[in-house]
Amino acid sequence: MQALTPREIVAELNTYIIGQDAAKRAVAIALRNRWRWQQLPDEVRRDITPKNIIMIGPTGVGKTEIARRLAKLTDSPFIKIEATKYTEVGYYGRDVESMVRDLVEAAITMVRDKQRSNVQAEAQSRVEERLLDLLAPPPSPAPKKRKSREMSEPFEFLIRAATGELRKGGRPEPEVSEPEPESQQVKDRTSRTREKLRVKLKAGDLEDKEVEMRIESRVMPVHVMSNIGGIEQMEMDLQNLFEKIGPKQTSTRTLSIRKARDVLLEQEVEALMDKDAINEAAIKLAETHGVIFIDEIDKICGPEEGHGPDVSRQGVQRDLLPIVEGTTVQTRYGYVKTDQVLFIAAGAFHRSRPADLMPELQGRFPIRVELQPLTRDDFIRILTEPKTSLTRQYQDLLGADTVKLKFTKDGIEALADIAHQVNQSTQNIGARRLYTILERLLEDISFEAPDVKKKALTIDAEYVREKLQDILKNEDLSKFIL
Repeated sequence: MQALTPREIVAELNTYIIGQDAAKRAVAIALRNRWRWQQLPDEVRRDITPKNIIMIGPTGVGKTEIARRLAKLTDSPFIKIEATKYTEVGYYGRDVESMVRDLVEAAITMVRDKQRSNVQAEAQSRVEERLLDLLAPPPSPAPKKRKSREMSEPFEFLIRAATGELRKGGRPEPEVSEPEPESQQVKDRTSRTREKLRVKLKAGDLEDKEVEMRIESRVMPVHVMSNIGGIEQMEMDLQNLFEKIGPKQTSTRTLSIRKARDVLLEQEVEALMDKDAINEAAIKLAETHGVIFIDEIDKICGPEEGHGPDVSRQGVQRDLLPIVEGTTVQTRYGYVKTDQVLFIAAGAFHRSRPADLMPELQGRFPIRVELQPLTRDDFIRILTEPKTSLTRQYQDLLGADTVKLKFTKDGIEALADIAHQVNQSTQNIGARRLYTILERLLEDISFEAPDVKKKALTIDAEYVREKLQDILKNEDLSKFIL
């Protein structure tokens, strides 16, 4: 994050997202402010909170993609939630605090992946030794010999009784002798066998050989069916309780070396990772770098009324307010503060306005960015400029069947014309319209690609109009609308 200036952040976003410069500038500034906040002393930090953003624009113009790419650019934990999911059941719906728990889970996954790469080498070394133990078990140690020595002298017997060297019942404690040393010949033979197996194991000659091993079964998750708020935390607490007090179940399975290696590697990685350290690092990562994207926030807007869905909408806004404002949420990994979490809200606001939100919630999203509908020229750029443009994606997909796909300039312009025309005459779904158009355009070749003899296809304007003439006449995309 330190090396990324706002200008560089916008440049990185431009490689994936076309247009929407105002939104890119807003998120770039917010990201840089996070780095600036980390450079401040502690007594100053506590008074500075992130400036949350609300994006206003129709669907398919890049709101979600901007937030997702921003989080990926900085390796920040990121989740996307729909605001309407909290209005689906009852008055409060699902517990709004669950978004923070989901963010921590995302942070846990990120930290675990990094920690996993750190212990991978040592885990693989341990797996190799365990596989050798399965292939050539070490010789069992010689059994210990026990012998008791009867006492012949009464005086000696009394002395030993007084010093506590007798067991209950008056019999002398048996003397335990040291185990007999293992034969050096057996040790050498076992060592030579293991080294031979080690060479074959590294060479991959034993991948199909089967071994018998014991595998620990996972505890089944606990599910509680209820509409009570906060039930997710109750489920997690019950799950943790059963994991601690429940007996570990193991089963014996016969696996090939190839599959056994994966099972053992997972076990060794889990054993080497410090769970407490991972949880602590994940909570800190979520608190200082977490990004929560709240989509469809316009669906919970509207004037407050005494009946109907608006009651639930107002309830969701009231529940969102303390989370965005800054509170402490209990998770299975510890308490998480949301004061420094960056919240990015988005909505089309066709039937409502940001001013319809609660005034307190409006104040928690001081930065408002309006995203513009996509034009014909934007469609042309989307098809060609991004690093993973749609045309490159289809070229790569059909390339797996050795079909060489080529898009000409006039063919791309024809695709952009049709997509823009259909968006204007029917529902405007933004760049997602290009998916419907391209799927219809390449439906036949996608179906016949494995069997066709001609492995080269040029997509020009004539081919586009021929394949999409029904759309131009009827403008009926009901089969392909996402």
